Amino acid sequence: MSIMILNIFRKTVIIFFLLSSTLFAADETIEMLNKQGKESMVYSKKIIRINSGDIVTWKATTKGHNVEFIKGGVPEGVEKFKSKFNKDAVYKFTVPGIYAYWCTPHKNMGMIGFVVVDGDKSNLEQIKKIRFNAKSKKIAPELINSL
Repeated sequence: MSIMILNIFRKTVIIFFLLSSTLFAADETIEMLNKQGKESMVYSKKIIRINSGDIVTWKATTKGHNVEFIKGGVPEGVEKFKSKFNKDAVYKFTVPGIYAYWCTPHKNMGMIGFVVVDGDKSNLEQIKKIRFNAKSKKIAPELINSL
């Protein structure tokens, strides 16, 4: 009887670890798109919320896009990040706070997004000071208010 309980326990532990690696991983994928619904030049997700240590992949689904952290739009101490055009980009977030990013050639067309790490909004006032232009200037305030 005790061997049977031990075997059940072992199987339960193995199943838990197999499931936990997928259940607790919060890595995100964001597609860089020419069109989504009625919108053009967009990221598939405009705002995501993740935890420190999570990885975001920006998928080069359609050509002509990249991802670039906006100067002054990241937590203090975070280095510049700018991907190549037409290439998937991967970034591991280790510093809590809000990260603002855009597609370099389409930033004025509203191709912007935000990542909130650990629910930390300590740099929100800094994010509000970013100078967006054209269509991005119209949509940024609504997105920022929903952070």
